[in-house]
Amino acid sequence: NVPQLIPEPGTLLHSRVLQYRELLDSLPMDAYTHGCILHPELTTDSMIPKYATAEIRRHLANASTELMKLDHEEEPPLTEPYLSKQKKLMAKILEHDNVNYLKKILGELGMVLDQIEAELEKRKLEYQGQKCELWLCGCVFTLADILLGATLHRLKFLGLSKKYWEDGSRPNLQSFFDRIQKRFAFRKVLGDIHTTLLSAVVPNAFRLVKRKPPSFFGASFLMGSLGGMGYFAYWYLKKKYI
Repeated sequence: NVPQLIPEPGTLLHSRVLQYRELLDSLPMDAYTHGCILHPELTTDSMIPKYATAEIRRHLANASTELMKLDHEEEPPLTEPYLSKQKKLMAKILEHDNVNYLKKILGELGMVLDQIEAELEKRKLEYQGQKCELWLCGCVFTLADILLGATLHRLKFLGLSKKYWEDGSRPNLQSFFDRIQKRFAFRKVLGDIHTTLLSAVVPNAFRLVKRKPPSFFGASFLMGSLGGMGYFAYWYLKKKYI
């Protein structure tokens, strides 16, 4: 008797879920994460500790030099595929370190959230007078709501919630986030994520840095861990309910 997270094909609800699944999947969450870690001045009440930003910046400063040294060694200790992967990751992080690029994508994020705010307002008008719990695509909880909830949770962790909805500018989004946080599965998966990140992921990444692997390994591990946490939550919830 549990409604499907992806409704039956051919229905209006199904088309809405696909539309917002595509929209939310297209958001550059890794860029938001990396950019906000490296530029906390653009956030408010970020949950990323200040020492994390300082440590990452220190490691990134040395990473290029270390990669160049490894490139010129006759018998590098790391294989070529690994070095190639690290170079691509380094280039990606440096792109996300561009403050102008970050401001641009955050501006685009605001337009996406405006669209979602308007869609939530449509649901209120569409189901006015009916006794049902309203979600993004209708009066049933769907995959689109999982994606939106995980996205808002990540943005709050990065210190962007006060800028985008807690300032009263998007009341429907605020109401949505308040309601989804009360769901048991949401609390179970994401309720302790802050403690997990701050007490386990961050210290472990920096402990790795102090050992033999190059310093960029620790920075890469941390960035990847933070960047992938939202996807872990999404797939866990999807597996649990589909």
